[in-house]
Amino acid sequence: MPAIPPAPLTVGFDLDMTLLDTRPGIRATYEALSAETGTYIDSDLVVTRLGPPLLEEIRNWFPEDEAERAVNRYRELYRDHAFAPTVALPGAHAAIEAVRARGGRVAVITGKYEPNARLHLEHAGMAADAVAGDLWAETKGEVLREYGASIYVGDHLGDIRGARHAEALAVAVATGPYGADELREAGADVVLADLTGFPDWLAAHLGEA
Repeated sequence: MPAIPPAPLTVGFDLDMTLLDTRPGIRATYEALSAETGTYIDSDLVVTRLGPPLLEEIRNWFPEDEAERAVNRYRELYRDHAFAPTVALPGAHAAIEAVRARGGRVAVITGKYEPNARLHLEHAGMAADAVAGDLWAETKGEVLREYGASIYVGDHLGDIRGARHAEALAVAVATGPYGADELREAGADVVLADLTGFPDWLAAHLGEA
């Protein structure tokens, strides 16, 4: 795991449906995997439940003895199909810059395969001080704690669990599969419609406004 420099402020961000709308690329990758293997996959359904580990989703479509191979092939196909259709979600670049403007560090902590997560950020023109992948819920929390992150921003209930595990502030954005009320009920400390509200919230949180 890459080291992250010490800083007075470290903010963790989830990737899928927090910083980037990866649904078109994920849909295209699943469709390519389905065409190649002859296995039916409802890609429209898949993109409504992003967040948990890839293997869990793959097991819905492939028998257990084929699941690991399908995961590996999906990750290969991802590089050909996923990056071009992916777009930054509203406010994502500004949210990262808001952290950097205060001398803070940005850590992208995601369930996505780490090499592909790095390529996504490069394609989107987003710079992170650290990227950690293949993580989910409490394992995200372990990395948040290691990096000294005091805030974790995500769209999934698993992201809230990760923040809680790290004793970090759980900031949720309603750009993923859950609405604002569901995120609050799950224990989010802060709920934003999307990342456009993050810079002002961060300024207030740090006592600047």
